[in-house]
Amino acid sequence: MISPLLRRLAAVAALAALTLAAPVPAVAAPVAPPAASDQSALATITWRLERAANPTADQLDAYNRITSAMNAAVARYNALSGGLGKSITVRYDPSVPTADGNINGTIRFGANRSYMSERTALHEIAHTIGVGTSAGWSRLGGSGTWTGAQATALVRQYDGSSARISTGGGHFWPYGLNYDNEWSTTNADRHVRIVAAMVADGL
Repeated sequence: MISPLLRRLAAVAALAALTLAAPVPAVAAPVAPPAASDQSALATITWRLERAANPTADQLDAYNRITSAMNAAVARYNALSGGLGKSITVRYDPSVPTADGNINGTIRFGANRSYMSERTALHEIAHTIGVGTSAGWSRLGGSGTWTGAQATALVRQYDGSSARISTGGGHFWPYGLNYDNEWSTTNADRHVRIVAAMVADGL
């Protein structure tokens, strides 16, 4: 005959065996939050073209030419300027004799198709950034020679130790792309880099 004490011990042992055999729910280890990533990106130049609701054939042709010119110019600036930021609004305005750019971020192209080119678009983007239109331009270029150290060093790298950037009438040269005869891929690239250096100087 089994004593009550032995019965109790057997019951406790059986219960312990059942408890140990029962599955234990898995507990997920806490997941560490993802490491903070650098979300900063270089500023870029962006642009949009104002279009008529029902454009004429003349307007459509102008829009196509302007779009091609601006896309090429903005791509060159964004590739070579090191992160200049500007939001530009472009208009087709037949009353404008050539084209113009303003520091407020507007560019107008006139009816003359010869100015609907990358050369002109690069030149006018420079005006929206501050060439000929900013207080920094007046301070650093008002004497007829650009006095900023970085752009001066760059033009000397291109053209020799005595080179300088001349200024006047809101424009600069060399590499200002003021006229079609200044155009080349090399000059276009140098134009963008000089404008970026002017900005670094305080344009």
